[in-house]
Amino acid sequence: MITFIAALAILIIGFFTYGKLVDKLFGPTDNPTPATIHNDGVDYIPLPTWKVFFIQLLNIAGLGPIFGALGGALWGPCVYFWIVFGTIFAGGVHDYLSGMMSVREDGHSVSEIVGHHMGSTMLMIMRVFSVVLLILVGTVFMTGPAMLLAKLTAFPILPWLLAVLFYYFLATMLPVDKIIARFYPLFGACLLIMAIGIAGGMLTGVGGHVMPEMALANLYPGQTQLPIWPLMFITVACVWPLMFITVACGAISGFHATQSPIMSRCLKDERLGRPVFYGAMVAEGIICLIWAAAGITFFDGTEGLQAALKAGGPGGAVYEICTGFMGQGIGAMLAMLGVIACPITSGDTAFRSARLTLADWFHVDQVATKKRLLFAIPLLAIGGVLSQMDFNVVWRYFSWTNQVLAMIVLWTGAVYLYQKCKAKKAWLVACIPATFMSVVTSTYILQAKEGFQLPTTITYPVGFVFGICCLFIFLRATVLKKA
Repeated sequence: MITFIAALAILIIGFFTYGKLVDKLFGPTDNPTPATIHNDGVDYIPLPTWKVFFIQLLNIAGLGPIFGALGGALWGPCVYFWIVFGTIFAGGVHDYLSGMMSVREDGHSVSEIVGHHMGSTMLMIMRVFSVVLLILVGTVFMTGPAMLLAKLTAFPILPWLLAVLFYYFLATMLPVDKIIARFYPLFGACLLIMAIGIAGGMLTGVGGHVMPEMALANLYPGQTQLPIWPLMFITVACVWPLMFITVACGAISGFHATQSPIMSRCLKDERLGRPVFYGAMVAEGIICLIWAAAGITFFDGTEGLQAALKAGGPGGAVYEICTGFMGQGIGAMLAMLGVIACPITSGDTAFRSARLTLADWFHVDQVATKKRLLFAIPLLAIGGVLSQMDFNVVWRYFSWTNQVLAMIVLWTGAVYLYQKCKAKKAWLVACIPATFMSVVTSTYILQAKEGFQLPTTITYPVGFVFGICCLFIFLRATVLKKA
């Protein structure tokens, strides 16, 4: 219990300290925001701050901080380190910068922002990369809920898939205040209530379950593991970057950079960037921490959690945890809402963001309905075709692609801070996590099953060299060039 409370406290303190520092370094102004300058009644609409926060939270959260947390909990309490410090020093910085850079650049999509600061080559790469990632996200969060609804009802998966696809069409096409702004705050509140209820159940000892404390004996599952990185005890047989890929939402996720511009077009004041963008990331980190702790606690350790995931999948584990800590009534209701509504609310904004990315790419105004249809129909058609593929295959490629995007956005943020901010060392807050994610993503793809499957004797040194090379390229183009 002490370990969990300490981790929770650090996250909250991180928002008020490091989040404030990042905000100060960026330097919010009183300049008018895109929501007020370009109010078009469709995508650019000033919204109340509390609505923007909840929409941002649900856009970035979905199932990520739930399913990803349960998968990360298989490493034991050491996952707390990644959730806490990843959120504060990487995810919060990533989300804040992606949102605020978009605010400063007329609410443009992340691909346009990257291209503006990283050159025309990166612009084209990011345009393609972003659209592919968003389609994969939309497909993943289309298939998952449809599969679960099919299990809970007498209907086959196809009708549910078509129903979800139709909803995605409406959410992608209609003005942001018609569906998203009306229902997302309610779903976001339910997500927080579910997390608070589970945390309360754990802390009060419901069911007689005991929360594990951080100790050398439980920092990792199994007896065949050695400390490879400081504070990270990862199995030799298992790739060390896997945890940083598995726990994305709730630590750092590139997908968030595609969602932040949606809310940057609804923000009324630059000074609201910290509570909305950094704050939503910290809230997601708290949710992720609660679910990771719940997985280890409710199933009495990593072995029990592993057995539960194998038997019923993450959806089954979520249901057991919710009903176990909160009862069959409200617990079951919130569990179903969490595993069905939450992914849908991330999937629909994924397709909406893909539409906006293409619109920025081809400079097509989105006020007219027929112009929105021009992009929405092909995107949703592709998503419908991909939904027939193996869910696990799509998810694996999405996970790595997601963290690569996070790496690119952090490097872009470092360049932006160096070029635009008065503080001389402001770029360090983005440069350090960017270097780390460069090592993680390169090492992972070199040895992952969906990658090159190379041995760790090659992937570890190559990954570190790649990270150092990225750092050197950045320094040569900025700090060293000026010197």
